[in-house]
Amino acid sequence: AVLVESLLVFVVVLAVHGLVWDRFSWCALALALQAFYAQFKWDRLLQQGGAVFQFRGAANSGLLPSSMVMPLLGIVMKERCRAAGIVYFERLGIVVASTGMLLALFLSVLAVGITKPVPTNTCILTGIAGSVVIYTMKHSLAVSEVIEVLEVLLIFVYLSMILLYLLPRCFTPGEALLVLGGVSFVLNQLIKRSLNVVEGRGDPIDFFLLVAVVGVVLLGLFFTVLFTFMDSGTWISSMFFHMMTAVLGLGVIMPWLYRLIQRNPLFWLLQFLFQTQTRLYLLLYWSFLAASACGVVFYQNAKRSSGSKKHQASTITRKYFHFIVVATYVPGLIYDRQLLYVAAVLCLAVFIFLEYVRYFRIKPFGQTLRHLLSLFLDERDSGPLILTHIYLLLGMSLPVWLFPRACAPKGTLSGAGALVPYSGVLAVGVGDTIASVFGSTMGEIKWPGTKKTFEGTMTAIFAQIIAVALILIFDSSVNLNSSYAWILASVSLVSLLEAYTTQIDNLLLPLYLQILFMA
Repeated sequence: AVLVESLLVFVVVLAVHGLVWDRFSWCALALALQAFYAQFKWDRLLQQGGAVFQFRGAANSGLLPSSMVMPLLGIVMKERCRAAGIVYFERLGIVVASTGMLLALFLSVLAVGITKPVPTNTCILTGIAGSVVIYTMKHSLAVSEVIEVLEVLLIFVYLSMILLYLLPRCFTPGEALLVLGGVSFVLNQLIKRSLNVVEGRGDPIDFFLLVAVVGVVLLGLFFTVLFTFMDSGTWISSMFFHMMTAVLGLGVIMPWLYRLIQRNPLFWLLQFLFQTQTRLYLLLYWSFLAASACGVVFYQNAKRSSGSKKHQASTITRKYFHFIVVATYVPGLIYDRQLLYVAAVLCLAVFIFLEYVRYFRIKPFGQTLRHLLSLFLDERDSGPLILTHIYLLLGMSLPVWLFPRACAPKGTLSGAGALVPYSGVLAVGVGDTIASVFGSTMGEIKWPGTKKTFEGTMTAIFAQIIAVALILIFDSSVNLNSSYAWILASVSLVSLLEAYTTQIDNLLLPLYLQILFMA
């Protein structure tokens, strides 16, 4: 299974390399080769219990598929923005690619360094790949950009040491690279833009995303340190939690956002949300869907009898939420993508805040949330945090947030790139959901080395092609320019990756589909 997963990732890397064919795509190829070897060292460390931290069990390290996400995203962003003539975002793409390569190399060097005896072949490959990457960075990046890449690496190292120690068994090494690498890059971007504020420059919704992500992460770190010295389950601690959340929100996060957007954040947000009648209708519709999702949670818990405490929701029951998320995102993508962008940021902040309330057992809702959500746990929620629903939201939202709007002259890219914002809907909302439902109910032929079925994968591909046809009918901004063969190949590759990966598919699959569509 690991070999097939690696082969699929190599196919994606080679496809991007064949289309781009520059020094960065060669670096990505060298990085993929060394990550393939380093991945086996991580897998052996996890099996022998020799890794520095406690990682999520029942999964391989996932180093190769996770290592290639940021470099490939940066490369395809660079090419799209170069074609559009947007120099700033072309340089940003180069920084993203370089940062991703350096973070992946750091994780590989870490695995090689703690493996005993020292693996000679992997050391040589890692040294060659590192030399190629550093040589390319030396001749491609300005001094300020090199400093920016090193800053992200430094933030990643410290953030990893803190969070992997505080949150054992929540991530595999690959998932830690993706999540913590992304948070480190966002934090560095926020610091950089806060120090170089130019009035009227920059989109407020981008600043809103940066401040929201960094704000909730800093909030979590603050309370994690605080509650190591006091019991979080008492009423006094709960009152202190709510009071400090208000203080940090109103005293730190709001002024920070005010400095960036140069206006009152609350007034801006209210004006933005209720600017048009379409937005009002969408907000009412989304409120109804949110109430429906809560209804599913309460109904499933009501069905749980007192004598069956170990009862867990079935796969089909958990996929109800995927259908609800698809029904949420598709109208937003068709009618108002900016509103969807901001609403997804707000929803992410609420989800993470509620997870803090559950994790710290904050009164009055902490224990209730623990009871309600325990029904929907699966083998991937083996650590103290429940992250599956947050990964689902991220998988649907990242293609919307990472869509290079400035490099799309008419609000959409040409060819398969027009489907980039729909990557999450197609890969997770449609493909993963259909594969799970049909595979678990009608699947008989299993893919070698996995529990996934051939029928589930084929049905997922077929469902995604139908979804693309429906998008063409209902979204007039999408023009594929006869790139149907590339779309079919991309959907098929990602569906096969879903069958073989043991990483969080809600997070990984949309990013790979976005890379292929943008390429």
